[in-house]
Amino acid sequence: MAADDRLESLVQEWISEEMEEFPVMASTLGMDGYDDRLGSFNEVDFKRRTTSAGKWIDRFQEMDRLTDPQDEVDRDLVVAILRGRLVMGDWEGFRRDPAEYLGPCLSGVFNLFLQRLLPEPELVRCAVARLAEVPSAVGAARRQLSAELMSDVMVQRGVGQCRAGARYFRDLLPAEVADQGARSRLAEAGAEAAGALEELASHLESLQPRGGFAIGEQRYSALLTQREQLGYGADELGRRGAQAWAELDAAMTELAGRMGHGSWRDALEELNRDHPATPEEMLEGYTRATARCRAFLVDTGLVTLPEGESCSVDPSPPFQRPVLAVASYSAPPAFKPSRSGHFFVPYPPEGTGAGELAQRMATNSYPAMPTISAHEAYPGHHWHLVWSQLHAPPVRRILRSTYFVEGWALFAEKVMAEAGFFSDPGEMLCHLEARIFRAARIVVDTALHTGAMDFDAAVAHMTTHTGLTEATARAEVARYCAWPTQAPSYLTGALELERIRDRFLSEGKGDARRFNDAIAATGSLPLGLAERAVMAA
Repeated sequence: MAADDRLESLVQEWISEEMEEFPVMASTLGMDGYDDRLGSFNEVDFKRRTTSAGKWIDRFQEMDRLTDPQDEVDRDLVVAILRGRLVMGDWEGFRRDPAEYLGPCLSGVFNLFLQRLLPEPELVRCAVARLAEVPSAVGAARRQLSAELMSDVMVQRGVGQCRAGARYFRDLLPAEVADQGARSRLAEAGAEAAGALEELASHLESLQPRGGFAIGEQRYSALLTQREQLGYGADELGRRGAQAWAELDAAMTELAGRMGHGSWRDALEELNRDHPATPEEMLEGYTRATARCRAFLVDTGLVTLPEGESCSVDPSPPFQRPVLAVASYSAPPAFKPSRSGHFFVPYPPEGTGAGELAQRMATNSYPAMPTISAHEAYPGHHWHLVWSQLHAPPVRRILRSTYFVEGWALFAEKVMAEAGFFSDPGEMLCHLEARIFRAARIVVDTALHTGAMDFDAAVAHMTTHTGLTEATARAEVARYCAWPTQAPSYLTGALELERIRDRFLSEGKGDARRFNDAIAATGSLPLGLAERAVMAA
């Protein structure tokens, strides 16, 4: 068998094992046969996955004589992702972060009804089956989460997610179906799962966490170089973030001066007063902005719009609200024909007071909505992920680098700015603020995880170096603690994509639209691999 054929066989073997290990991911991707399982959450299961990663790396690295450059990219993609797992293996996140358990439990049920790939009776059967596994997953969490290793930030995030998830299972989930008998089955199973989550919340509240969240410079740099295929580590990344912040600060100061303000913070404060009063008004504003983004793409042809695509603008899932204060996106299943995505507007958690609500609404001002909608929908996440769904090889539809996914979305904002999308200086200032916010994220994330900043210092940095209100900044920094290296992916990825575009154009590979279509078609590769893939296409 030729080496390229053996690689295809090996990839299929690995995918089969991967989907068995992570059935919620398989279900979200649209693979059949996994919708009634959550997976295994015992210590032996987490450790087995780390050991397995090392064995698979060895097998893939034996495939060293491939003739097709794109096959080499596929091989190196799998190896890069598995190396990332090895880097974090001894960190043992399953002892530190409740989301290791809560994420699959909550998204595993929610996504069934979000995507609705099955007839309703089958949806209910699968949801009930997954709900029945929640107490077991929660039991594993109670046994394995360690107060000695957990930080207070992780505990509080876990408590919030448990409380919101319990309400979703008990009060909101049964309303997803019309049949009364099906509702009753969902209500019964949901009540039992909700009770388990509430018990875990009480358990977490009883803990006295003594651990930390910082993964350390060595792990952080290894993730950048081995998983993300960047040529630099934490220190250099932090310096690049500080330099980008300074450059954007100068550009924004100049623009604010032309707007009649002494500083860009003063200008943003005025712009932020033009904000929705309620989450419902925020949803309406984002719906209008998203339609405007799509119409601009139709008029300008910056990218090729796939036939049949659509992007709905929806309230964020209730269980997501305590842990995510910004907009998000959910792609259509990669292995199904659907081309319908969901742009989730950041609704505040239940019980949010009037003062914090006003701050969260100000962070989603009307002048900021065009930039955020371009990022999440057109030509950002929605366009990119639907386009790659249609064109990328199977393994690239399964494995995604956040440095490409989020880098593309921020790059897409700049593509829109370059084409004249933002209609006035206020919208342009909000566009630049979105970039300086991402530059500050680089500085804060690298500092948090190398020990140069604590939580409160990080919040202070975000409030003084961006336009974020304190309430949103605290929610943001909590996310950085839980997801090391993700926050820098936006601006780092965007700058790398701009560099790759310059090379593509200078070498005569095509025009800007050709670049946008071609690199998005490669999938969501680590950026070093993305450059190889698009230049070899």
